[in-house]
Amino acid sequence: MDFAFYGAPADSCIGDFADRLGQALSARGHQQTSAQPGTKLVFSHVDREKPRPFRRHAQATYIIALLRMPEEPSDFLLAAYPYLVRSLANLLLAVVGDPQHPRTYFLTLERGWYPIRAAFFAPEHAEEIADRLTPLATSQLIVDNIFDADLEEVLWGGDAATVQLRRAGETLDAWNLLPAPFPIQEMLPPEDFRHLQHLYQLGGLSYGNLSQRRDQKRFWMSGSGVNKARLEEVGRDILMVKDYDDGQRAMRLSVPPQVRPRRVSVDAIEHHMIYREHPQVGAIIHVHAWMDGIASTEVNYPCGTLQLATSVAALVSEAENPAQAVIGLKNHGMTITGHDLDDIMERVDGKIIPQVPMS
Repeated sequence: MDFAFYGAPADSCIGDFADRLGQALSARGHQQTSAQPGTKLVFSHVDREKPRPFRRHAQATYIIALLRMPEEPSDFLLAAYPYLVRSLANLLLAVVGDPQHPRTYFLTLERGWYPIRAAFFAPEHAEEIADRLTPLATSQLIVDNIFDADLEEVLWGGDAATVQLRRAGETLDAWNLLPAPFPIQEMLPPEDFRHLQHLYQLGGLSYGNLSQRRDQKRFWMSGSGVNKARLEEVGRDILMVKDYDDGQRAMRLSVPPQVRPRRVSVDAIEHHMIYREHPQVGAIIHVHAWMDGIASTEVNYPCGTLQLATSVAALVSEAENPAQAVIGLKNHGMTITGHDLDDIMERVDGKIIPQVPMS
């Protein structure tokens, strides 16, 4: 893997830290280069006064925003999250406080944050961070869509499964587990938002997704960046996933010919794997919440990656009853299977913990 640092460090504290981190990655066989559009991993130093992104030209580039905060804010999330969004980064790594005794925190797009255990100047500090970041940066993103205007006319208005999708979305919204699309365009300058739209074809960030099986091979799923409490139009808000094209690394969808389709949720590859491996699974939901005593993935791979999908599908296979499994996604949320969405909603009602544990 090639990696690079972009921009100027805010002070010697974070500059020295970046040097140690680069040495730890090089010791693992990764190659440090200059920051180029196709670089696999980019550490982008954030200018707090004028935060500007490193403009990736490929979805596969993984960006870590490096933020120096000389003083501990009263609300770290409130103070740091805008820098994560404005830097167009996958993750933010903040060095906070007195340069003699700084602390280091990760912050995710799901608004989860957690500290690095090792002391800042300890030899194992950079080692721990390098170990955490390497599998994330080398994961393979599966977010492209291929749209075929071949959905049979009888399904243009939906079916019994889409009725359950709408009902489940409204319920989860009432539980405050599926927030509306995040107004990312309100936090970014227009030119940065246009760049992000071009790269990912995004209209906003909306956390969580729902799906229900249609037949042996196909399933309905919520669209990307839509309000899950208002799943209305087939092809726009609810999409039919019919296959995964391994050659093009893209999900293949059936849509009505007259609809301009949205992209399906980034977790479609995960749902696809689970449905194909477990015919008895009839529905799946993913929420950024938790339940006590659940099995969990060991690495917090990014959403939409082949590695996360494989990890979750493996834990579903190991569950006592794969058709009714609850799987934790480290530092992220849960994937829950059921006979249908009504079954899932009945089983989790009253058991969900809104705050995902971070470590």
